[in-house]
Amino acid sequence: MKAKMLVASFCAIGMSGAFSQSKFEGFYGQIGVGYENVNPSTSSSGITFSGIGTVPASTSISSQGSFVGVATLGYIAPITKDFLLGIGVDYEPLNSQSGNFAYNVAGTSVNGNWKKQNSYNIFLSPATPIGADALLYAKVGYSSAQIQSTERAFSYTTNLSGYMLGLGYKQIIRGGLYGFGEINYASYSNVTRSYAGSFQGFSASGSNTLGANSVNAVIGIGYRF
Repeated sequence: MKAKMLVASFCAIGMSGAFSQSKFEGFYGQIGVGYENVNPSTSSSGITFSGIGTVPASTSISSQGSFVGVATLGYIAPITKDFLLGIGVDYEPLNSQSGNFAYNVAGTSVNGNWKKQNSYNIFLSPATPIGADALLYAKVGYSSAQIQSTERAFSYTTNLSGYMLGLGYKQIIRGGLYGFGEINYASYSNVTRSYAGSFQGFSASGSNTLGANSVNAVIGIGYRF
């Protein structure tokens, strides 16, 4: 009888440890700062004049690195004792620094600048505990951003969407307070903008295509509620 009681007690302790609550389980909020590099790409169809033909055009655009701030809200749930799954939303409240672009046609160049703004991610986050106070996690999800382009007195915004991937590490500091560091990559699909008008009595039309990708490295603090 004593042997059976000891075995039962040992199993109960083992089961309790196996299903104990992670220190990162539940709702959390975090803020981070770091560096982000945005690498846009652009191309042009040229300008087509009705009854005449198409005048080829060339484009160039610079990449831009700048300070980035990220605010995140999310929730982490246990799947097994060694596997957690989170869901969350990132938002970047600050615009990037401006980059430059140029549009060249028939020996005439139009110069302007661009900046990335209103960027956010919606992601799933598989994770695994490392010891009692740390967490290694990945991120995969949907990403959205706007590129605002300005040339002379004209300004227009292109909405980009795509996917994001990330990898990060969290470490408990005290209670629910933790520090974290992560690297994120986003790739946005190309968007084509068409335009039409008239020049010297001829109807003219064309299109420009814009895409982008970005990489950021962020460190910060968070709190698990």
